[in-house]
Formats: sequence, structure tokens, C-alpha cells
Amino acid sequence: MNLFQIYQKLLKHFGKQHWWPAETRFETVIGAILTQQTTWKNVERAIENLKSEGLLDPHSLAIASLNQVEALIRHTGFYRQKAERIVNFSQHLVSKYEGSLDKFFNRSTEGIREELLSLKGIGPETADSILLYAADRLVFPIDAYTIRLCERLGVKGTGYEELKTLFEGVLPKNLEVYKESHALIDKLGKTYCKVKPKCSGCPLMDECSFKKR
Repeated sequence: MNLFQIYQKLLKHFGKQHWWPAETRFETVIGAILTQQTTWKNVERAIENLKSEGLLDPHSLAIASLNQVEALIRHTGFYRQKAERIVNFSQHLVSKYEGSLDKFFNRSTEGIREELLSLKGIGPETADSILLYAADRLVFPIDAYTIRLCERLGVKGTGYEELKTLFEGVLPKNLEVYKESHALIDKLGKTYCKVKPKCSGCPLMDECSFKKR
């Protein structure tokens, strides 16, 4: 069974996930940074806090105090680092692109990715999530759920770039498929394919080498 067939099986089991839940592309970017090492529920609380203070805007966030931002996102974990990252990104966007994501995204995917990776605290997974969900680029983010799934399915090579190349080479060049596939893998990881797996009922049980062992 190839990765596209796995996507189809997960889609049939879970249905569409409709990721990324956000009202604006800037909200998507901030959410991608905040979601590092925390649950989406915590990110939603932080997003609502930022909105209530009028800070979910690059110009406002760029001049906000770190203490204020830290207090609003405290429950996301590593809140000091994350506050610095989202303020830094906002300042970068305002100073170089007049606060416009249209201008920031108006170039090659490789150029956007390189610049994102040059910013403090933005690694490959966060950069690729921003590219897929905020910039609508055919880039597949690899997270811990994806790595765990591939290990348990016996996929050879589980390094970040290896898996990214693998998914991008197999999945149809379709934004909805990319977005839903990533979301469905996360849904699987949260529901069944946990660190301590809950195999009963898992839609991929027959393909899983971990279960067979």
C-alpha cells in the first residue's frame, strides 16, 4: 500500500479535517509557530487572547511588548521563546514587506522557505506548515506523527528531508490532498498511533509492522 492509498484509507475512516482552522493567513502563520510542542487547544486559547487584545495583526504585534505577549500565550508552553518568535516574525514582515503576506509570499517556494528558515525559532516543520497552509504551496510538512507512522509502517528512511521528498513524490499535486493528508496523519496519531499505540480499531492495523510484531 503506497502513501496515497494510506491517505484514501484515512480519509474514508476519519472524513475531511478541514485544516488549517484560521480566519486569516497571518493567523495561520502565528498558529504554526505557537503549535510547536503543545496541543492545538492551547494554541486556540492563545489565538483568542491575542485577538481580544487586537494583536493578531503584524503591525500591532511588531510593537507589542514581550511581557504582554508572553502573558497572552503562556499556556502554550515555552511561551517566552514563542513570544519572541512571533514578535520577531511580525517585525520582519513589517520592516521588509510593509506587513504584507502577499508581498512576502510573492516569489518562489524555495525563496520563501529559505527566508523562513533564516528566522530565529522557525525550523523545517514550521516553515513547511506555513508554506502549505498559509501560502498554498505544494510542500509537505513532516511532524512527529508522520515520522512515527512511517516507522511503524516500515517506511525506509525517516529523516525529515527524506520523508518530505517521499510524500511529495507520491501524493498527487493537489493542495487539498496535501492539506488533508497531513491533517489525517495527525488525527491518526492522536487517536490510535500514539507513543503507546491503541491498535484496536486503527484503519491501518493490517499494514502496520508494529502491530504484527
